[in-house]
Amino acid sequence: MSTTELAAVSGTDQPDLARDAPRLHRPLLWSSAAMVALVVFSLGGMIVDDRTLLGESVWLKTFKFGLAFAVYEITLAWLLSLPHKGSRATWWLGTVFAVTGVLDVGFIVLQAARGTFSHFNSSDDPVNSIGQMVFASGVPGLFFANLLIVLVLSWQRLVDRPTARAIHAGLALAVAGMALGYLMGFTGEQLVRDANGQVVELVAGHTVLREDSPAAELAIRDTAAGMPLTHWSTIGGDLRVPHFVGLHGIQILLLAAFLLTHLARRHRWLRAEPTRAALMAVLALTYTGVLAITFWQAMRAQSLVHPDPRTLTAYACLLTTATAATLVLYYRARRLAE
Repeated sequence: MSTTELAAVSGTDQPDLARDAPRLHRPLLWSSAAMVALVVFSLGGMIVDDRTLLGESVWLKTFKFGLAFAVYEITLAWLLSLPHKGSRATWWLGTVFAVTGVLDVGFIVLQAARGTFSHFNSSDDPVNSIGQMVFASGVPGLFFANLLIVLVLSWQRLVDRPTARAIHAGLALAVAGMALGYLMGFTGEQLVRDANGQVVELVAGHTVLREDSPAAELAIRDTAAGMPLTHWSTIGGDLRVPHFVGLHGIQILLLAAFLLTHLARRHRWLRAEPTRAALMAVLALTYTGVLAITFWQAMRAQSLVHPDPRTLTAYACLLTTATAATLVLYYRARRLAE
């Protein structure tokens, strides 16, 4: 590879975590570190505490939330370290996200310690009543802080074009994933037991069953056995699936952008930035298609692990389109590189 070509692939606009580390958003870093500590604590809790909620350890939810927040916040801290217009506003928005995240997850930890539910819990005891008010204000705070950051960054080119497309598409997917989480609040009431054996009324849940399902089954739908670790439903749709897919799209796309940059050092056809940017666009659209299909599947009361022919056809069409677009870009890039 010539000096000019190498510069095109690894120029100064490429993301460099070591270079950007001194500028990383400190409140988000501290919050992410606290979430990592929570993950370690939750692993210990799952070992020594045998209490369960809905058939899973009371500490599994804190583990999942801690891990998800740790990954997302370190990603957001890096994004906000990139030079951009409106950095003062995004710093404060990042701080709102960090503080709100700690408060919301803190309540989840408190409820886990109490052996009861954090989400959708309608119990009128003082601790839960105050916590639900924190949730009612905190969740919108997370959503709108993230949304405003997206609006500020989406119109700016922060790095090279492939990574910029990963950032823009990933942030949009994260907003969509957060928005889909709100739909869980409309799935209907259910009755469950907490870790202390007390019956608790939840005003909503994660599982979506067919409307003609027996009332008794609808009332306890989240208690059914689910997939290992995630506990996603195997008897119906689960809105946590598209919620998860959307939130973590930015990590998938950024990893793909970094991988393309690495591969470009070895494969001549990938050295042109427009080619890698076009490939990132194909991947982003394909990932958006996966988000749409998982949401469609969940709303049709269909488990992720039991797809019907329509779902499989949709995935087949998506994969075929993505493969065809990638091949077109490959042959065009090969021809231009010759």
